Amino acid sequence: MKKQIHVVGAVIVSEGKVLAVQRGPNGSLPGMWEFPGGKIEHGETPQAALMREIQEELRCDIAVGDEVATTSHEYDFGVVHLTTFYCNLVSGTPQLVEHVDLVWSEPSDLRRLEWAPADIPAIERIEQRLGHPRRPR
Repeated sequence: MKKQIHVVGAVIVSEGKVLAVQRGPNGSLPGMWEFPGGKIEHGETPQAALMREIQEELRCDIAVGDEVATTSHEYDFGVVHLTTFYCNLVSGTPQLVEHVDLVWSEPSDLRRLEWAPADIPAIERIEQRLGHPRRPR
């Protein structure tokens, strides 16, 4: 049985834009984009884990809101169970600590990035809630 990895991701929204971060060239899923976050430690709630991870990864504080999506995706290294939450910045400006790039994207432009597969279902929900481009009839 593959390793089961429980992680959380922050869908940080500011002025109508969503924060995405890019993984570095070393490690798993090199160069892919994701919502910042990380592993839930023993005894932590998902929300507490997310606040801790964002402080560690981006050096800022967030308020955790509604759940966006919970998904599972099987990778070579294990099965990732990802729960994403809408979040707001409380203090600080996101700084790159573990990632190589970050971008504030319009919800309708998120799909232009190459996302880690576990994050894609959340993008669909974000488009539904925050809007997507109007298509001509």
